[in-house]
Amino acid sequence: MQNILVTGGAGFIGSNLTLALQERHPKARITVVDDFRSGDFKNLQDFRGDLVTADLSQLDWKTQFRDLMFDAIFHEASITDTTIHDQFLQVHDNVEGFRRMLEFAAPHQTPIVYASSAATYGVASSIMRENQSPAPANAYAFSKVQLDNLARIYARQQPSWKIVGLRYFNVYGPREAHKKAAASMIYQLYLQMKAGKRPRVFRGGEQKRDFVYVKDVVRLTIDALSAPHSGVYNCGSGQAFSFNEVIAELNRNLGINLEPEYFENPYSFYQPHTEADLTLVGNDLKYRPEYSPTAGIAEYVAFLESRKKL
Repeated sequence: MQNILVTGGAGFIGSNLTLALQERHPKARITVVDDFRSGDFKNLQDFRGDLVTADLSQLDWKTQFRDLMFDAIFHEASITDTTIHDQFLQVHDNVEGFRRMLEFAAPHQTPIVYASSAATYGVASSIMRENQSPAPANAYAFSKVQLDNLARIYARQQPSWKIVGLRYFNVYGPREAHKKAAASMIYQLYLQMKAGKRPRVFRGGEQKRDFVYVKDVVRLTIDALSAPHSGVYNCGSGQAFSFNEVIAELNRNLGINLEPEYFENPYSFYQPHTEADLTLVGNDLKYRPEYSPTAGIAEYVAFLESRKKL
């Protein structure tokens, strides 16, 4: 690939993806588009490509890029804070930014891989499969359902055009610190425990999440370009890991022994259990996660501890 575009490239997943693409394709021109609302310049300190600072929901793509043709577009830009309750802001920015990008890419059928979300499945307590009906419980999840709908409409209009969505589950790993309260629970609990505080989780601590390490996410996102057709795939570890188990692993890797502190869950839309069925993505893309939650947490803690020493 000679020309690659990454939207949201200063964000958590976007920056990891951008730097991985830069390493895989050292001669390619990589362009990042980001408005830095939920990104951080520190995530791109090693970036050597072109940076366009713009709001995708307002960007005039044709004017900005003129005759530049991209070999692939990776769409990671989004308002990702699920606690933002301004429905217009969430839905407008996420959906209209994607629509403008599709309209720009359509004439040349530029392959697109975009970030969907496991939040589209709603609060169901079961293994989550791509053929389930969506059940979004908040505006963020609703906006991601609309992205899936738009992608399906455009792909039907041009069957030879490849538009692939990935339903990211609970991603964690390096370059998420800037997200603060919106960062992964693994990172939040790590910070609490490093400060000598008991880790706080909802009552019982047995709520389970499909925690997927960002390196697996990046690998699948790049490999999704080779999908046999347009569609949506799960992107997870395929394992449901409880918060109590996360705390146990953090204790083990940090060499401490802090008991959890439980409190009541204030959210009506909270998912009690997320777990990705990886059958479809395994069959179509040969995806097998390299990191179990145990292995991912161990590597992440080692990374965080090395950064603390620096």
